[in-house]
Parts: sequence; structure tokens; C-alpha cells
Amino acid sequence: MLPNREEILRSAIFKTSRSGGKGGQNVNKVSSKVELVFNVETFAYFSDEEKAQLKIKLQNRMDSEGLLHVVSQEDRSQLLNKEKNIIKLIDLLKKALMVQKKRKPTKIPKGVIEKRLKNKASTAEKKRNRKVVDL
Repeated sequence: MLPNREEILRSAIFKTSRSGGKGGQNVNKVSSKVELVFNVETFAYFSDEEKAQLKIKLQNRMDSEGLLHVVSQEDRSQLLNKEKNIIKLIDLLKKALMVQKKRKPTKIPKGVIEKRLKNKASTAEKKRNRKVVDL
């Protein structure tokens, strides 16, 4: 179960800075790049097992202090980048907490094996018939 948007916003820290890319003269004045910093360890909503799973699955996005960083600078608007970061974070948490179903091993049906062997034998026979017969 995932926390709702408001709970995430209460514990998230937003940092803004100047973004690169298009924007003309405005790009030098407006801090439109938004970095969302989320501390998984101090977030009370997750159980200890979920926190451990998040740490393992999202370790490449975390820094040495265990803070999860999500950055967005696609749009010229700070508000849009902030919204995108929140959506990205929720998606990351969803994917990281999703438990993969255990694969149930299946046996190859006899009909499939027989068909493969029959096809293999017919190919071998075809190639045998191509050989030049010595007299």
C-alpha cells in the first residue's frame, strides 16, 4: 500500500536551481529545475521490510545518507517540474514495492517434444538425401 500524495509532500524536501536548456533570457532569472529529496528511513508510513526493499531496489538513486533524489528540469515552469517529480517519486515507490510473483515451473508437453524431434528427423533425412552416392 502506498502513502497518499499529502503524506509524501509533508516528508519531502524540494530544492530549486537554475535549469539548463531552452528558455531564452528567462532561463537566467528563474529557478525552474526542481530536485525532490525523500528520506526513506525517517518516513514512518513504511514498515521495516518495505524500507529494506526500497533501499535495495532504489540504491542507485540514493546517496550515502540514504536520501532518494528525483530531479526534473524538462519544463520551463517550476510548478510543472515539481508535479513531475511527485509523480516520478510515486511511480518509483510503486515499482520498488511491487513483489514479483514466483514463477511456477512448467513441464514441456510431450506433443511439443515429439513435434520437435519429428521436425529434426525430417531435416536430417532431407540432408542425408542430398549426399552424393558413391558407386
